[in-house]
Amino acid sequence: MVSRWGHARPLPKIEIANDHIVFVSPKEEEDRKDDMVFEGQLNGEKLVGTTTGPDGTQWQWTGERAPDLKRTGEPKWGKAIKLFNGKDLTGWTPSDANATSKWKVEDATLVTPGRGPELITNAKFQDFKLHLEFNCGKASNSGVYLRGRYELQIEDDPEPEAPSMRTGGIYGFIAPSPEQPRKAGEWQSYDITLVGRIVTVVQNGQTIIDKQEIPGITGGALDSHEGQPGPIYLQGSEAGHVAFRNITIAPAK
Repeated sequence: MVSRWGHARPLPKIEIANDHIVFVSPKEEEDRKDDMVFEGQLNGEKLVGTTTGPDGTQWQWTGERAPDLKRTGEPKWGKAIKLFNGKDLTGWTPSDANATSKWKVEDATLVTPGRGPELITNAKFQDFKLHLEFNCGKASNSGVYLRGRYELQIEDDPEPEAPSMRTGGIYGFIAPSPEQPRKAGEWQSYDITLVGRIVTVVQNGQTIIDKQEIPGITGGALDSHEGQPGPIYLQGSEAGHVAFRNITIAPAK
């Protein structure tokens, strides 16, 4: 399960009887006083059911089978588009316009606010080739969400998490191989190709993920409508400061 935040994880309890399902997300994972119990049943092609919010109010939920996103043939790529003009936030929108911490443009770079809003492109994309350069400050953390749903991690965390949650990994799903050395305070590059669910990541000229399938969304995704185009979003809600520059995208024709 991928909950509202975090990474994909196993559930301690799932029971299926006829067309009824019950599964439990532990309170420790949900940051609440009690376990989050989901109950639902099959209704046509969907699962529909209820759970409770942290305050005990009833929430409705719907489950749909994720699309396979398989493509036939090789894509043809359009002309690369600049997503960041080096001057201001034209073409981007923060997830919270009223947040105290704000994204900044300094020396032709975008700089994360640290514990602030995410920064999301107004344009949406389906398949694409994305290039960007990043400079991760010491003990800082950010990420690049592809279609707003799959996070490519950037971090210099004091206590590194599992391999798929380190720089170069698709958070919680795919570890970079070979994993590149951390370079806090130095400029690095990502070249990312996303076709359907298949992702290739090149870091500093080295292929670290080669045509691997992303099985599902990352916690923090804007939505779960995987068959639809989505934006690029840069994570600003984590600690520290990460700078970005030379952000371009070539959409598939």
